[in-house]
Amino acid sequence: MSSTVIAVIVTFGALFVLLAAVGLIRMPDTYLRISVTTKAATLGVGLMLAAVAFYFNDLSTTSRSQVIVIFIFLTAPVSAHLIGRASYFIGIKLWKNSVMDDLRGKYQKNSHVLKSEIDDTPEDNVDHTKMKDKESKK
Repeated sequence: MSSTVIAVIVTFGALFVLLAAVGLIRMPDTYLRISVTTKAATLGVGLMLAAVAFYFNDLSTTSRSQVIVIFIFLTAPVSAHLIGRASYFIGIKLWKNSVMDDLRGKYQKNSHVLKSEIDDTPEDNVDHTKMKDKESKK
């Protein structure tokens, strides 16, 4: 019975890692790729480590697996957020079919400040639509 449960958990973990790899190839822009890899790969690795804990069934391996899962669950979203924020700041464009840019007019280039409302100093804000206009004129 336990080998069946372990096989199912490992299979689901491998499936999520596979979906993360496919999503990394199929997604059209950096921000969607970050989202796919953070969510699917983190869940896949977590499931595989849970299967390792069930398979070895001793305190040492189980506690190590749990610590690794906790570490991954804490660091993956933070690193994805930082990579996404840095990508937005340096001007990585959104996908052409993106419906809205929630950060437009709220993120300052010089001070790196992110505000919750539209800023009153528009010349200091990152605006990807202006970057598209500049590139189309070249």
